[in-house]
This record gives sequence, C-alpha cells and structure tokens, in this order.
Amino acid sequence: MTAILTTHVGSLPRTQEVVDFIFARERNTPFAPVDFDAAMTRAVSETVKKQVDAGVDIVSDGETSKISYATYVKDRYTGFDGDSPRNAPADLKLFPKFLERLANDGGTPKYARPMCVGEVRSKGQGELEKDIANLKAAMAQHGAKRGFMNAASPGVISLFLQNSFYKSREAYLAALADAMKAEYETIVASGLDLQLDCPDLALSRHMLFTDLSDAEFVKVANSHVEALNHALSGIPAEKVRIHICWGNYEGPHVCDIPMSKMFDTLMSVDAQYLLFETSNPRHGHEWAVFRDRAADIPDGKVLFPGVVDTTTNFVEHPELVAQRLERFTNIVGQDRVIAGSDCGFGTFAGFGSVDPDVAYAKLSALAEGAALASK
Repeated sequence: MTAILTTHVGSLPRTQEVVDFIFARERNTPFAPVDFDAAMTRAVSETVKKQVDAGVDIVSDGETSKISYATYVKDRYTGFDGDSPRNAPADLKLFPKFLERLANDGGTPKYARPMCVGEVRSKGQGELEKDIANLKAAMAQHGAKRGFMNAASPGVISLFLQNSFYKSREAYLAALADAMKAEYETIVASGLDLQLDCPDLALSRHMLFTDLSDAEFVKVANSHVEALNHALSGIPAEKVRIHICWGNYEGPHVCDIPMSKMFDTLMSVDAQYLLFETSNPRHGHEWAVFRDRAADIPDGKVLFPGVVDTTTNFVEHPELVAQRLERFTNIVGQDRVIAGSDCGFGTFAGFGSVDPDVAYAKLSALAEGAALASK
C-alpha cells in the first residue's frame, strides 16, 4: 500500500519584506524591480524548504508574489480599473456586532478590487514565468519532487472583480475563460500541476447570489464550471486540481450551501484532483456525502480533504488528522486520497489569522497524521 501523500491549498504566510514589496507595487510607490524579483526568489526558496521540512510532498510557491489568490489578475491582464463593491458574506450580516468587531480588529483584509471596465486581455506570461522559475529552482534546491501552482478560475475572478463592461455575466465568464487559458497552459507545460481556486462554487452563494434559491445558484455555479472546462480544454485532467470552499474566515458560516447540493457540480469539473473543506466545523460532517454518493464519484477522481483548519491557531493532533483521512480512504481507497488543508494560510498578502510558525506546525501535524493513516 502506498503512503498517503500530503499537500495544502497553496497560499502560505509571506515575510514582511515580501509584503512590503507587494504593497509598494499595489500603491505605486517607487521600488527597484530587480530588488522585488530577488526578494521573491529568496522567499520562495525559504517557503519550499519549510514545506519540505514539515513533510509536505506536493509543494507550492506559497503564492508569494501575489496580492491575493484572485485579484492578482488585475496586475497581469488588461481591462480592470476603479473599485468593485464589497459584499460581506451573509452570515456576517446576520451577526452585525461580530462583523463590526472583525472590522475594528483588522479582521478583514483591505486591498484593491477593481471593476472590469474594458476588454480582458493578457499582458503576457512574464510574471507567471518568474513564479514558475522560482518554484522549480526552489524544488530542485530542497529536494521537492512534485509541485503545483495556483491560478484564479474565471468564476472567482467574476466574484471579486465585478463586471461593468461585458453585456452579461455569461459574456464576462467567456472572456475570462479565453484570457486565462494561456496561463493554465503555461503552468502545465512547465511540468507543475495546475490548481484552480473556485470559491465561487460555494462562497459566492452567500456573497453575490443571496437573492437566488439554492437551485438557481447551482445553475449559476454550473455555468461557471462550463466556462472553466472551456479554459481547460486540451489540458490533461490528471494535471489539474480544483479547490472549492465557503470562505477562509472564522465566522458563523450558517448561510453556507451544503456540499450535498454542490456535489454534482464539483464532480463535473475536468480535474482529477478535488480539494474541499472538512475541518471547518460547519462542514466536518459532510464526509458522509461522499460515503453516501460513492457510486457517483467518477473513477480516477482523487479526493483531497482538508484535514487541518486554516482559520484558528489550534494545531490538530495527528491522530485526529488520521481519523479524518480514514473516513475518505474507506470510501475510495488509500491510493485516491491525498491529505490537504481547508484553505490557504496566506490568502491575502499581509493578512492571516494563523501565526506563520503555527501554520507550519499544522502542516507537520498533517504529515504525521497522513503517516499514521497510511499504516
């Protein structure tokens, strides 16, 4: 029996030097590009080393150079300017005192979310190629055998960078899919796995589509998958990971749409690897959805349950991690389960609720738990 591999969702805590450079770029403060590039190279090397030391098998660059997992596209594609309206999750609106406390305590990230105001076109793959080169060099230096790189899905871009240019949501999604296709292909051509971040398939239910019924939202989510699958055409499914989530924040989450209603949508993505939350207390019970619908999980799909949380500083016991993994190995077999995290640890540059050292302690616990479950 092969050992259960370990990975995570992608983003990791950034150093203060990296954060300072990212926000200098964000605020158009003068800086030397050569110094920016050197800082990113150093930080990615250290980030990969920490992952390897923690026992992570499939590593990433930690999304080091990006302001966030979705809005980075504003720096690499034309058509974005101004600002998009902020939509607080519906669960936080139900608890306004808690929402106010989050805002007052700096518990919500502040960064630009420009609108789509023109045609979306790539500015070229230069920044991406730097990210790829940094990750591959760090992997070679520290002995990591397999790596992945994150990219925004058309749907999540449409969630955070809203449309005021294209005639319809469908037209905007189609344009984003066409624009992002080259990014996806460049990542896969480099030999890395491609991860598509798709919180639009769950989180957007209670952020952007609160006026719809669940059934109506599922139709919207399916249209997002159609756009994504178009962008993935020609890319082997075994090179693609997809991550679905309900929002990487500590909150009530009482408005989350259940996995049972998103199961078919998740299975319809042209990706072999499926990452989803199971440590979130609102979704920890949903392993049973996969058990009850095991016959509907396509052959070859590999499940990456999130077996460590990314919103609190508890470090999960390895025995708990093993128990969470065993629920899924009992459903699809040990060779079709990889241990993951619920979300990223550095979703937005300079912002994260988990202390950096604790984040890597969690990844170490993840690896220890995977080793226990493998036995």
